[in-house]
Amino acid sequence: MSVDSARKPPSGPRAELKRQAIVRAARELFLREGFGVGMDAIAAAAGVSKVTVYNHFGSKEALFSAVISSALDEPLGGASADALAALADAPDLRTALVEAARGWVRAVRANEDVAALRRLVAAEQHRFPELGRAWESHGPEGHHPAVAGALRTLADQGRLVVPDLETAVIQLYALLVFPHLVFGAYGTHVDDDLTDRLVVSGVDMFLGHYAPRA
Repeated sequence: MSVDSARKPPSGPRAELKRQAIVRAARELFLREGFGVGMDAIAAAAGVSKVTVYNHFGSKEALFSAVISSALDEPLGGASADALAALADAPDLRTALVEAARGWVRAVRANEDVAALRRLVAAEQHRFPELGRAWESHGPEGHHPAVAGALRTLADQGRLVVPDLETAVIQLYALLVFPHLVFGAYGTHVDDDLTDRLVVSGVDMFLGHYAPRA
């Protein structure tokens, strides 16, 4: 069952509440039962009809993509997003970026659902290759709009030189977050001291490459 991909999803406050309920229910069921869980079960858990689920998302792949996007956005919500947004006004960019990065990495380390969703993709991609495509379809800027927005603003101000925003987002993500996702996937814990050294040196490497040349 699917709907016309050109059809606009429902909008308005009530529709947004239903959308959030569907994403929450889908996230819980995907993590508990895998991608093979039925849309009927997701609809029932969300307290809506299956038609409503399809009206909002069109397909299970699109719903899974929304679940991923929601989970990946969480570490960059609240204080982390505020710290990134404040970089534009920071008199000392390096100090401010180190502190913002520390908050971001702490949030990532505490968010177990992101790692669990990544393991789900890895485990089931051979049966459901559309999972990987759903994960990739957002792109770095879609996954981390707060990071992309902060870098774009700093580039517009001339405080950074960023000729390729997508590459810069991936590189910052790789320097700060990838170590925890990669080692975590193998069950290895990165301790607090090493985490902070990675953050500080990662920020220095990033600014060393993207800072304006004298």
